Order: sequence, then C-alpha cells, then structure tokens
Amino acid sequence: MKIRISWPAGQLTATLDDTPTAAALMAALPVDATAHTWGEEVYFDTGLSPALEPDARQVVEAGTVAFWPPGNALALPYGPTPISEGDKPRLASPCNVLGRIDGDPRALATVRSGDPIRVQQA
Repeated sequence: MKIRISWPAGQLTATLDDTPTAAALMAALPVDATAHTWGEEVYFDTGLSPALEPDARQVVEAGTVAFWPPGNALALPYGPTPISEGDKPRLASPCNVLGRIDGDPRALATVRSGDPIRVQQA
C-alpha cells in the first residue's frame, strides 16, 4: 500500500505494511489536516481512533510512518524529538508502526506548523 503526503513546500511517498491501523488509514483517504511539528517530527490529526497495536513502539527509525493513538495523529519523525536520547526519534508515547517513507525523510524538514497537509493514495 502506497500513500502520498503533500504540503505547500513538497511531497513524498510512503509504503505501508499490512496492519489494522494502515488498513483503517487507507480506507479513510484522502485526509486533509493541519501540520504540527515537534522537534524533527511532523504530526497531524487524521480523525481516526484505532487501538494501540501489540507491537507499538516509542523509539523508531527516522522515516517511520507511525500512528499516535492519544492524538488520533499520524506521526512522521525524520530526526530526534525533544525527548530523544541520542539520534533516534522518540515519540511522545508508544505508536503503531504503519510503514516507511520512501526516499529521504528529511524532506519533511520543509513542513511548517500550520501548513495544510494531505494524505492520499499514491
């Protein structure tokens, strides 16, 4: 499953794994939201409210596509967050891992808080 994430200064694609949360996201597309940033992470409300999956993680690789259940949000870390210990992104709390950004996730550095952001099938 592939998605395209776009914002005023750029876009990228991601490949999603076959997980319950990824399936719920695909069924809800397109999603239009307002981007927020937290360190080197972009996140935004999707309107979805899936449960925390058994393999949820808080520390992930840059470029991971994650879902943060407490915020009903897609979380896209591309580097350390304010609570990271070292270079790996540490999310606010455990998140469902949905997949991986294709190519360089640092493209997300051009997203600004308040930007419109859209997720659609690619």
